[in-house]
Amino acid sequence: MKESGLDDTPTPAGALSLQTVAMPKDTNAAGDIFGGWLVSQMDLAAMIAATRVANGRVVTVAINGMAFYTPVHVGAVVSCYTEILEIGRSSVRINVEVWISGKHSPEEQVKVTEGEFVFVAIDPSGRTRPVRER
Repeated sequence: MKESGLDDTPTPAGALSLQTVAMPKDTNAAGDIFGGWLVSQMDLAAMIAATRVANGRVVTVAINGMAFYTPVHVGAVVSCYTEILEIGRSSVRINVEVWISGKHSPEEQVKVTEGEFVFVAIDPSGRTRPVRER
């Protein structure tokens, strides 16, 4: 890693949790994929990871530190990678990175965005419960 913190050949951090294709219905007036659509994909990926950790139902309670780096084109393969940052008594904090395949080179991956998602485990009544039942 360089002193600036940038890697010459960056790769996704965490596990692949969700993969989909960006479709024309998800575009804005400029023809790029809506940022909101990307956030919803990230929330789904984080929910999958949090559900595994919590062994049950979870709900999103916060999204922190979103940053978008480049637009997403129609037809891009969108891959969401999740990394568990912290497991609390009833919460799970997860970093989500979104990468797309290069427009002209499917082997090339480009980081699009990242953000931190916080989930809370809930019981069937909607009340907070411990992440790991003992």
